[in-house]
Amino acid sequence: MFDPRLETLAPDALREHQWRRFHAMARELCASNPFARAKWRAAGVAAADDLRGWDDFRRLPFTLKRELVEDQAAHPPFGTNLTYPLDRYVRVHQTSGTSGQPLRSLDTQESWDWWTRCWGFVLRGAGVTAADRVFFPFSFGLFIGFWAGFEGARALGALAIPGGGQDSTTRLAWMEALGATALVCTPSYALHLVEVAHERGIDLCRGSVRVTVHAGEPGAGIPAVRARIQEGWGARAFDHAGMTEMGAYGYECAEQAGLHVNESEFIAEVVDPASGAPAREGELVLTNLGRLGSPAVRYRTGDRVRVAGAPCPCGRTFLRLEGGILGRLDDMLIVRGVNVFPSAVEGIVRRFTAVDEFQLEVFRAGELDEVRVLLEVGDDATVRSVQEALRVGLGIRLEVRAVPPRSLPRHELKARRVVRR
Repeated sequence: MFDPRLETLAPDALREHQWRRFHAMARELCASNPFARAKWRAAGVAAADDLRGWDDFRRLPFTLKRELVEDQAAHPPFGTNLTYPLDRYVRVHQTSGTSGQPLRSLDTQESWDWWTRCWGFVLRGAGVTAADRVFFPFSFGLFIGFWAGFEGARALGALAIPGGGQDSTTRLAWMEALGATALVCTPSYALHLVEVAHERGIDLCRGSVRVTVHAGEPGAGIPAVRARIQEGWGARAFDHAGMTEMGAYGYECAEQAGLHVNESEFIAEVVDPASGAPAREGELVLTNLGRLGSPAVRYRTGDRVRVAGAPCPCGRTFLRLEGGILGRLDDMLIVRGVNVFPSAVEGIVRRFTAVDEFQLEVFRAGELDEVRVLLEVGDDATVRSVQEALRVGLGIRLEVRAVPPRSLPRHELKARRVVRR
């Protein structure tokens, strides 16, 4: 564990720890954060002393990404969700833009150190230590991606190796030459590296990588995807969850029984997406406790999750999300009245090792959306098998079509597998 005392706190002690952190943050926000102050006053909270307990906390309004984007458009370039003068901020990043207008995010040195600490939980949960050499095949642009992960590896005392500005073949060569023992990237890029290695006759299972850590997509939490990564690399694959506007909040332990939410640094709620009422399965709502300069309070993440009922055998008392991130609520497709999540499609398609890559085409057929599944595969038998597996698994028949090898795009960061025609 990264911090055994915090990761095993009794529930009452954990809630007390969270409340102390949140109330101290609330004092600063009420004093000097225009965005939070306006939202809270509209809800009847004019000062931190109006927040006397968790019932008052739940009076605070949800924060939506749309609000933050609109605020930045009205007050360019950084908006009003800033607690301090601009000269106190030292880092600027932005979201990937895969689901709309990119959102910029500023960090003070204190909050960047907090990011680094959060990644310490992620990496230690995966078993990364100071003895490891951690490779980051990441372009290191404005997208926050694995910037904080790189800092987290350094803070653990591991050798952090940047892989920016290189193609996939060069990255594989550098990993071998430098003896990388850990890989941190999106699950789809890990699979792409397996594909490139296979084309060049490289057996990654004979290499030095012993653990892989993945974020940016729900893939590593899908059993079929995890199995393909582990088979291709001969290493244990671990899931992680985070976002630019929130921080690195979720990580797996050695039991790999779902994502632990780092409740020492985040307040987590799960609500019904329609009503906002507490639910066992629904939308994850988070509040970060260490990012006072650009906070996100009761932020609706858009991630669909399910709360695990039993404690984790690892001994951690943090909230555990069964199956990790189950999908994005805004990714959900409605096909002939059936809810279809792209992550569910991927979980089925990845069972078939003959499929190198896939894509979902969404198109209109009359007044309704239809979905076509494109597969990079060389035989019709696999196409038929995938179609039948999708029918059984999803309860709906989808068109499945083979496309030529290497005809579908590969992505270093978040894969864009849903395309509207």
